[in-house]
Amino acid sequence: MKRLAVIAITLCLGVASSALGQTSWPNQREADFLLRNFRFGSGETLAELRIHYITLGTARKNAAGEIVNGVLLLHGTSGSSTSWLQPTLANELFTGGQPLDASRYFVIIPDGIGAGGSSKPSDGLRGGFPHYRYRDMVEAHYRLVTEGLGIRHLRLVLGTSMGGMQTWMWGEMYPDFMDGLVPIASQPSAMSGRNWLTRRVRIEAIRNDPDWNGGNYEKNPTRYIYTLPLASLMTESVVRIQETAPTREAADALYQRLVEEAKKNDANNQLYAIEAVMDYDPSKDLSKIKARLFAINFADDALNPPELGVLEPAIAKIPHARYVMLPAGPDTHGHYTYFRAALWKAHLAEFMHTLEATRE
Repeated sequence: MKRLAVIAITLCLGVASSALGQTSWPNQREADFLLRNFRFGSGETLAELRIHYITLGTARKNAAGEIVNGVLLLHGTSGSSTSWLQPTLANELFTGGQPLDASRYFVIIPDGIGAGGSSKPSDGLRGGFPHYRYRDMVEAHYRLVTEGLGIRHLRLVLGTSMGGMQTWMWGEMYPDFMDGLVPIASQPSAMSGRNWLTRRVRIEAIRNDPDWNGGNYEKNPTRYIYTLPLASLMTESVVRIQETAPTREAADALYQRLVEEAKKNDANNQLYAIEAVMDYDPSKDLSKIKARLFAINFADDALNPPELGVLEPAIAKIPHARYVMLPAGPDTHGHYTYFRAALWKAHLAEFMHTLEATRE
């Protein structure tokens, strides 16, 4: 799925994969945090759950020895921690004077369960890997931050797409743990309608692939891959797709490139990641959120269409919450606009200024 996101960016969005950008950041480090005998919400357990993560910057402590500048960044379903190091995000957010200046904040960027260097089905368990959900992912990251890094309170939790959905959950599950929440490209409602139907098509394509074998395959099944370009069609702006594929021939060529990239993904990893959303529904507990919240969404996001009227009434239930809906334009890319921080970082900068101004 990460490869699908990359090809969508490099082919559909017109962002060069080798775009010039900073290759390292202040005190950039990578490590693994191991959770022993982790119990999932399903009741399944894993003797050793590995959470891989990246940190940037230096932890600053107050007189009591508590870290006070922690910022947690959460990636989307199709990404990993390294997604945040792409120039269109990192150069706009982490450089000097930017909203999440890495010389000022201690930035924590974990891989979710099933992504990047964290534990995943393709590590060896295949179909025997525990069936994780978003709540499991949030809990694992909370334990990384608290037990692994010794942080008792965060300045900010910010996430995009899946990470945005989990940001809503962080505010409800740990309401006193952060000062600010910024969910991007997400809505605080259960999976339904077109969003879930799109996911269901991909789930059924994998489960009904004759080579899937209940997830216990030796060779990655490949028949389901012909449905995977659907993900890119739902996440990219229809205008950008039309610009990239203005003729039937160009559209056919784009489809073939997407299929070729899809062959490189592991079917179980994708299936588990798609199904992980099945426990997501923060709509019932929005009133539990205490942190200041600022949601950022995009008008041309087909996965989170503003026409559904979800966001505004949800925001009204949360004290100190507001949102912005960025209009479609020549530089927006539907759901994938979240990869282009230049379009939304001014809103984040203003929010961070508010957090600092209200700091105790």
